[in-house]
Amino acid sequence: MLFHNYTCGSKLLLALPDDIFAVVTRSLTPRDVFNLSICCRSLYALASSDKVWLTQCELLGVIPHRDLIEWRKGVNSYKSLCRFLINVQPIIGIWVHQNPELGNVVYVMPGFISVVGCRIIPQELGLLGIEEGPILWSPVFEILGNVDGSSVFLLHGRERENNYIYPGSMKTVDRNCNVLLLEVEPRQQKDGGKLFHSKSFAGNTVDKEFSRKICPSERGVSKSQRFHGQKPPVPFSKLAFGDRRKLIEIVTSQIRVKVPQSAEGFSFPCSESEDFSRLTERRSRVMQMYSDNGLDPDPTQSDLGEIRKFLDRSTGSTRAQFHRDIYRMQSSKKKSLVGYFLDSFKHIIGKSSSINGSHEHSKSSENNKQVQFQEFLRSGETIGLTLHASTARLSSYRAWPNMHDSRFALYKLPQHEPVAGQEHAGLWGGTFGWPPGRPSENKPGKALFFLLLSYEETQGTRSLIGTKILEGTHYVLHPNGSPMFIVNIDEPSVEPFPWESDGESNFLDLKEAFSGEGIANGYGFRYPGSKPGSLFVFEDGMLVFMWKESRAVLTLQRVNLQDLLKKGERVPPLPPIANFSYLTKSYSNVYAGFSNAPNHASSPRGFFEEGAQEDGVEERREVVFTRNSVSGIRIRRG
Repeated sequence: MLFHNYTCGSKLLLALPDDIFAVVTRSLTPRDVFNLSICCRSLYALASSDKVWLTQCELLGVIPHRDLIEWRKGVNSYKSLCRFLINVQPIIGIWVHQNPELGNVVYVMPGFISVVGCRIIPQELGLLGIEEGPILWSPVFEILGNVDGSSVFLLHGRERENNYIYPGSMKTVDRNCNVLLLEVEPRQQKDGGKLFHSKSFAGNTVDKEFSRKICPSERGVSKSQRFHGQKPPVPFSKLAFGDRRKLIEIVTSQIRVKVPQSAEGFSFPCSESEDFSRLTERRSRVMQMYSDNGLDPDPTQSDLGEIRKFLDRSTGSTRAQFHRDIYRMQSSKKKSLVGYFLDSFKHIIGKSSSINGSHEHSKSSENNKQVQFQEFLRSGETIGLTLHASTARLSSYRAWPNMHDSRFALYKLPQHEPVAGQEHAGLWGGTFGWPPGRPSENKPGKALFFLLLSYEETQGTRSLIGTKILEGTHYVLHPNGSPMFIVNIDEPSVEPFPWESDGESNFLDLKEAFSGEGIANGYGFRYPGSKPGSLFVFEDGMLVFMWKESRAVLTLQRVNLQDLLKKGERVPPLPPIANFSYLTKSYSNVYAGFSNAPNHASSPRGFFEEGAQEDGVEERREVVFTRNSVSGIRIRRG
């Protein structure tokens, strides 16, 4: 039986003014509002109004209301803006990687109609202290929002003393994603064989894409594969590490776009009174770079002979030689990259029969990898760069995830908000020594530490753990993820605090103290020991952990990375792949060239037991590109 709109249940809703209807929808989720809009034509117009979707954007809590008004100017509607915010919200937060051991912290924060991944550079504490002193950071990637709310991925990198962006696409973002993967994805040929989605900023069907985002169906398998039972493509993660690295190296070399000086600069507001016209102009220039430089050349066309020479070289060729080969390949054309790979594998497989029979097992394994690689390339006509925000089953130890050493990935740290009984959870910054927070005359350079404080209950014992995620020394003392201290919050400490005031003669009001253990030289680099100590909590919110024997102190104060980055100084990134995840083991500061102090950060080794460098630990120094001036910021050479 058919019902007219005014005789069905929508009559009451349609009679409500837009303002009242927007208030009613505050109790609904974006999915509920979208489902309501497809009930009938009249409800579609009502549920698609900007007032309704502005309310939904506010409820997400990604950016404040003032910024929503500015962001709306760059998209079609608040509905499109909500679509983008829903997509990127799970990515916002702190991401880490084990290498280099000194620290690899990437904080993803809102930009301007975008989110920006910023790497915190290991550094010394500035003269103005933690809260006021600028911190050094470098761009890792950006995820830009298109006019229709779709997402575009840009990887940042630096080669030959030039800054580049490497455009790519994004896979569907898992709501509970904990791993960001840099991958290469085979695609069907579009718009003349472009290596990436060439019309990234062109308008699409908003409702269809938005419904797919908030009402996801089967992921990772195309409709044609579901209906015709075709074999799914080989995942990028199943390829051999060398093949994955080679593909990413080749793709980034083909799609890179040089960033002109006019498009340099910050990609997020730096103050509450920010003039958004500057950010709007930068975003327009980045979009123009796509249309002017990213679309006209066909990056899949390369000279067959040059690529064959490269692939026939031994796997032990140097990275520098590899980049020189790629540079020569860029000016060539004739045959598609994928087509040559297929021919190369026919040639390789044809040679396999000459391998000695005593190596049958290794031959079978190698052939299997070759077949997987060949099937991967056959699943598409072109290949392009992709960011994949996925959910993986990760084990962890004291809030630090156990990571794969051979994946181009960043891992998200679970960050808990402080609640009753867990008041100290969250991110803290600190330094060794007293007075707290500022360098002294005899120690002008204090290493800046970032610790993630979390709570854990084991066998009825409640513990507060301070996990180190960043260390601003020149040479790392303990691995990433080491607990700097563990205290029993059910065991009060009777140790007295040796000072009555801080360095500015402010009286210290001690609130409580807990007994515990702090990190110390023990069984070696990977298995540090511990020494007794106490954690002191003061009324002004400052935390101080003091080792009982050495009387060394680590002072901490709660920090907001987003606020620190807005006051920070931007420095050039590393080359593209290393800039995303630094897979080469290093125990020294690979960012030492960007130090903001006259000397390298002083090591806190003296606070612990005397000890020499661990046997078998080799200091590795990396070449880091520096310039005297980058976007108007003076950079001190290391």
